[in-house]
Order: sequence, then C-alpha cells, then structure tokens
Amino acid sequence: MKTNHSKIVDCTIRDGGLVNNWDFSIEFVQTLYAGLNEAGVDYMEIGYKNSPKLLKGADQAGPWRFLDDEFLRKVIPQKGHTKLSALVDIGRVDENDILPRSESMLDLIRVACYIKDVDKALELVQTFHDRGYETTLNIMALSNVMENELLEAFEMIKESVVDVVYIVDSYGSLDHNDIHYLVDKFKTHLPNKRLGIHAHNNLQLAFSNTLIASEKGVELLDASVYGMGRAAGNCPTELLVTHLKNTKYTLRPVLGVIEQLMIPLREKEEWGYIIPYMITGSLDEHPRSAMALRASDNKDKAVDFYDTLTTPEVSFDKKR
Repeated sequence: MKTNHSKIVDCTIRDGGLVNNWDFSIEFVQTLYAGLNEAGVDYMEIGYKNSPKLLKGADQAGPWRFLDDEFLRKVIPQKGHTKLSALVDIGRVDENDILPRSESMLDLIRVACYIKDVDKALELVQTFHDRGYETTLNIMALSNVMENELLEAFEMIKESVVDVVYIVDSYGSLDHNDIHYLVDKFKTHLPNKRLGIHAHNNLQLAFSNTLIASEKGVELLDASVYGMGRAAGNCPTELLVTHLKNTKYTLRPVLGVIEQLMIPLREKEEWGYIIPYMITGSLDEHPRSAMALRASDNKDKAVDFYDTLTTPEVSFDKKR
C-alpha cells in the first residue's frame, strides 16, 4: 500500500470556539496541543487571527478569537511536530496585524470568504504568502454557489500563489455524490493546486465525506476532537486518526484528550448531530436558525421548526 498523503488540520479551538465563545483556558489549549502533537496530528488551528477593532463584541470573546503573537508564545513556548494554523475572514482582519512568519508562532494562515470575495481573499493570500506563511483559500457555503461563479473564481485562483484550496461544506448538506463531483471539478480546473476539505456533520456524513475526499487525493482534512464545532460540529479527529491507512497517527493521546477535556466540556456545551441541525442541513441552509431554536424554550419542537422553514408564506406578529 502506498503512503497516505493526507494531513489532519484539527480545528477544535477555532471552530469549537463558535460553541463556547472561545472560552477555553490556557491549560485546556496546552493539553490539547500536547495530545495532538503526541498523536502526530499535522496542524492545530489555534483560533482566528482577525482584528478586534473590526468586530463588534470583541471584548466578550476568549483570546482565541483574536490571536496575539506574544500571547501565543506564552501558551506554546515550545512547538513540536504539530504546526499552528489560524483563520482570517475577509473584512475582519487588518493585514498590518500579521507579523512575518519568521516572527510569528503561526505556520499556516487560512483565508475564508464567500464566492463574491474571492478576489479580495486572494489579495490577502498574496500578502501572507509574501510574509512566508503557508496559505489556504476556504470558499464557504459551496453548496449555494452557482456554476458560473465557481468557474470565474477558478480562473483567478489558478493564477494565484495560494497553496491549498478548500471544499467547504458550511451547511453540512453535501453527500458522497457531491464530494465526488466537487473534487473532480476542482482538480480539473485547478490542476496546479492542492485541495482541502472542511465538512460539517448535520447529516452525519462529515466523516464519510472526508474519507471520500482523502481517497480522491484531497490532502488537508479538517476535523475536531469529539467533533466539536459550530452547531452539528465537524468530522471527528479521533475517527480520522484511527481510520486513515498508512499514516503515523496514534489514537491513544486523542482518547486521553477526550477523556480529560471534551467529556466534561460536553456536559456544559452542546454540539453535534441534533435534529434541528439535521433539518437545516437537509434544506441546505445555514444553521443559525437551528442554533437560535436550541437556545430557546422550544428547543425540541422539531415539527414546528420544520414547518416554519418549509412554509413559503412568512407572517409576523403585528405590534398591538
């Protein structure tokens, strides 16, 4: 059997932070990094590198929402095998806040955007590339992108310096046929680029979709320990670690992290496959409405929720 070229990008802190407003202790993150490093996981996405001055409510989020390089040096004074990654969003990052890689703890900076902002995203990618970072472009909500928009984007991406281009299933609505189709399309139009996948678990397909992508040559596989991520969560890191063939990953350290960190956290915070998230995934919609439902007194009223989302007429209570 040939060597598996897939690499795992663990997003527990960054995507999982969307569950608990990035309220992770330093000890939590240090323990997670040590476990992932021991397990041989390739990258740990330790948060966002957005700029607090460009976002409302910045002072209420944990430090992993706006990573500071000095802070990171104290958190991970000695990096191991596992590289560090951060994500930035278009319009939410001041490029002047990003140090050259030689002065930073970060190795990889990923730029997330919607299809209409691919040109702006690629400008940021160029900046980060020039500063020495590995780069990815993560086109969000691909399931809602029109064919002509994607083809236009491919023309720009093909000529860019970006290292890896991501297939992002933001709404957790894609199945195996979609993954086959998208990977083939991306490979056809971007033959000079490596590919990545970021899958959400609304339909309990994140793991299988990620495996299919890996088998088709997609290199960077996003995951999170115990599946922790926004709403239905992500492909579980532990499943990839134990299932990918011909890798050097070891499962036991990840199980230790789950036992020590994730089981207690799961008792306080909610994520993973839950019916309202399944409903939004099946309808190919952003899970924000399901997240609002789960935070309300009607959190288990799935029939009413489904009827609301599938009724064409919208009615509002008139103020009396």
